[in-house]
Amino acid sequence: MVVAYLRVSTEKQFLANQREEILRFAKKNGLEIDKWYTETVSGSVSSKERKLSGVLSRMQKGDTLIVTEISRLSRTLLEIMTILNSCIKKEVILYSTKEGYVFQNDINSKVLGFAFGLMAEIERNLISMRTKEALARRKQEGVILGRKKGSSPAMKLLCENKRRLLKELERGVTCSELARQMGVSRTTMSRFLKCN
Repeated sequence: MVVAYLRVSTEKQFLANQREEILRFAKKNGLEIDKWYTETVSGSVSSKERKLSGVLSRMQKGDTLIVTEISRLSRTLLEIMTILNSCIKKEVILYSTKEGYVFQNDINSKVLGFAFGLMAEIERNLISMRTKEALARRKQEGVILGRKKGSSPAMKLLCENKRRLLKELERGVTCSELARQMGVSRTTMSRFLKCN
């Protein structure tokens, strides 16, 4: 069985590009895709919490898994190594189309898997570091970051019902009960009531 796995981190990204690349790769290598698995989830989320876990558990000796790049499997080195090790033990062939590598049960595959996993993790850490630096710089410049206070949907709902909520509170209704009535967390309700 030949399986294609596609993943994007956000709804704004497109799975179509990955799909086209895998179709070109399959045609060029005489492979017929039997199943497609797609999902929109961050690569830093554990594979156990994604469709990928189910895909890998169903794969058997001789099956083939195709991804566009190693970072589609995960963004952490440990998890990439775990996935590659699982594929190698099961004798599942893993193709990474962009890098043009085949991962199978040999030493070259193990070394390449380690290298690509390391690069994916370093790239993720660099992106995170640059984002934090940019946010710190903007904060230092006086830019107010994040949502305006009270602009979340829950806070808007509470503000719209402020008068009623305060009357209920005066009548002895608990913060927890008010939170249940409004469909918000007790923490959100508590924060709202302290400010008003």
